[in-house]
Amino acid sequence: MAWSTREVADLAGTTVNTVRHYHQSGLLEQPERRSNGYKQYGARHLVRLLQIRRLRDLDVPLAQIESMDFGGETPAAALMAVDADLTVSINRLTRARAEIRAILEGTTATDVPSGFEHLAGRLSGSERALMLVMSQLYDESAMDDLKKMVEAEAEDAGAEFDSLPPDADDATRQQLAEALAPQLAQHITDYAWLTDPKAHFPKGSRVTQETLLETAVELYSASQLDVLARASVIATGLAAESSDPMSNTLDRGDHDDR
Repeated sequence: MAWSTREVADLAGTTVNTVRHYHQSGLLEQPERRSNGYKQYGARHLVRLLQIRRLRDLDVPLAQIESMDFGGETPAAALMAVDADLTVSINRLTRARAEIRAILEGTTATDVPSGFEHLAGRLSGSERALMLVMSQLYDESAMDDLKKMVEAEAEDAGAEFDSLPPDADDATRQQLAEALAPQLAQHITDYAWLTDPKAHFPKGSRVTQETLLETAVELYSASQLDVLARASVIATGLAAESSDPMSNTLDRGDHDDR
């Protein structure tokens, strides 16, 4: 019994184009041809197609199938690699299902990075958006530290900043900056990389800095950006003082003289 290309494709549950592709890639040997030039496939071609189909159904890549010996032995190495990939996929899908259930039950949020769900309630809309962007710009270690920083802050720490009007006067801005600076200084002290974060920028400094600046300009008003800049300067000074033993000694000496 000999089959045409279409017939053997139908029997194997595949398409003519797929059979032709297997020929081109060397997965399936070319059959003999009839006197009229048409291909004639035999049982060995059908068996080979069914073997390939079986492995493809198991998600074995074609590149690995090409290197297999179909002499009857199980392609263990390739199947073990596929099994490892499937394990990763199953774990990922399990986590995704758990998160989706939590979202449907209203116990988590989709507008914060993974791992920040329990902090969504204490972050403003702008902060949640900024964290999402930062999760694409910072490495995992930096994001873990950022999560700890948020956890360390009082839940209402940013309320005044969030409600700051765009036309806030200079005195109000300075007062708010001074109120925010101590916590920021503590972060700088606890996480030294904040003063030079380039090592935590997988996408590079230029892209990261430009993206953060563009995002911040869209998310915050001019008065809020001014407060952040002032608070940063004050906090840097406070952190430097706390880390300088001589400065602390001089401060105590001045106090004693008084």
